[in-house]
Amino acid sequence: METLDKFDIAILHELQTDGRLTNAELAHRVGLSAAPCWRRVRALEERGYITGYQAVIDRHKIGLGVLAFVRLDADRNSGDATRQLEAAIKKLPEVIACHYISGTGTFELQVVAQDLDSFSRFALQSLINLPNVKDMHTSFSLGEVKARSALPLGHLSAVTRVITK
Repeated sequence: METLDKFDIAILHELQTDGRLTNAELAHRVGLSAAPCWRRVRALEERGYITGYQAVIDRHKIGLGVLAFVRLDADRNSGDATRQLEAAIKKLPEVIACHYISGTGTFELQVVAQDLDSFSRFALQSLINLPNVKDMHTSFSLGEVKARSALPLGHLSAVTRVITK
């Protein structure tokens, strides 16, 4: 891992909190002047720490009331079969996240739908018919306790303190 200094960490923190900050406001919040702040943001983007900016949309406001967690079990876990399944999953806009998992199953998906009927249609017409799918297990969210995409950065500050001592 490349080292990040206190300004880089502060920039990452502030942009996670509010990605719409102007460069001038960001610079003020992290204690830099505008030009060095802008250069640091660009460097963080180029080095792959910042991979994009997006609006966080309330799924309920746009009519997506169902959030399902779907475990897909693959029939075979060979390279070609897994790559085919990955490619098919990536094409489904209803799948908002997908992870390889350990234990039982191959993939854990987060799927959104308007209601239970539309989820059921999607599951029976799309998910179960994906290439190499042997079985499917679904759990539904009954309510979100925490749904935030901001990553914890405290461990980076600890590393920076050790490096600067």
